Amino acid sequence: MAYLDYQATTPLAPEALDAMLPWLRDNFANPHSPHREGRRARAAVEVARDAVATLLPSGGQVTWTSGATEALNWAIKGTTGPIVTLSTEHAAVLDTATAEARLGRELTVLPVGGDGLVDLARAEAAIRPGTGLVAAMLVNNEVGVVQPVAALAGLARAAGALFLCDAVQGYGRVPIPDDCDLIAVSAHKLHGPKGIGALWIRDGVQIDPLLHGGMQEPAGRSGTLSPALCAGFGAAATLMRHRAEADRAHIERLWAVAQDRLGGEWQVNGSVDQRYHGNLNVRRAGLDVARLMSDCRDIAFSAGSACASGSGRPSHVLRALGLPDAEARSSIRLGFGRYTNANDLAQALDRLVQAAARQRVAA
Repeated sequence: MAYLDYQATTPLAPEALDAMLPWLRDNFANPHSPHREGRRARAAVEVARDAVATLLPSGGQVTWTSGATEALNWAIKGTTGPIVTLSTEHAAVLDTATAEARLGRELTVLPVGGDGLVDLARAEAAIRPGTGLVAAMLVNNEVGVVQPVAALAGLARAAGALFLCDAVQGYGRVPIPDDCDLIAVSAHKLHGPKGIGALWIRDGVQIDPLLHGGMQEPAGRSGTLSPALCAGFGAAATLMRHRAEADRAHIERLWAVAQDRLGGEWQVNGSVDQRYHGNLNVRRAGLDVARLMSDCRDIAFSAGSACASGSGRPSHVLRALGLPDAEARSSIRLGFGRYTNANDLAQALDRLVQAAARQRVAA
């Protein structure tokens, strides 16, 4: 299997697995218990918390969640006032904001251009005094476009609004602006385990709890923590920090391979310049993506986000870029990273190109 779906999830780093195993096999104590074994488990949780925080701005606190979806729901539902967000946001933001709008909160969804980027002048007009929350994704999960989050955070601050950054795809890879107030991250997008994420909350910012109960986390989140998942996330974050330059150089090499292997019949969706190079979303006129997946079933790639697969609807992100349904349906997303071999990538892309060309001949 050639795995080219890094935006859906990343392979678990061996170091993260090694960090988790003792807490799965031997050290099973509840980290909220006061006895010695509970305190040992709690110490592991706090070491991991500090590791995750090293890739985030200073002046805030990491609060564990079950994943980025919970973190984003919490950040949005825990705030008040009008919401401003973008049309290309993850469903965890758009659907939650829509649910809040049904409860009476004003919602503004800003469009993006054909490059996937928001118009800052239009954003400035929408983010006015009285706005409660501005939410924007750092790196788009479908097309890899990097939004001008620093500028948006500045507009939010000038208006007295809180700024929420969905940093899931960019954490550890793309710098996160210091002006953020709330930041959502997820372990399994950076070679950590599934089932754990975090919400970073700036010091002095208070949001209402999403989950009520034991109030185990200092920011008010309730639920028994898994030391194993926390340790795995911490190890993955530490590895991201130590391997930052090597990972970046490797992804640039893979990007060059992909650019070389895909011919002129493939068009990149979204900005070519302002994007993360581990995400390549491309389209080819007339491509039958379902048939391509069937013909290349030992290559793992995506027709959009894993969260929306099976819906039968064209990607809301590609439609927001202005692509007609036919072009959106003829698009594929290729994701690669640390554990992708350049030769394997080249061979997989050659097979995809050849399979797509056979469709054209058959037609």
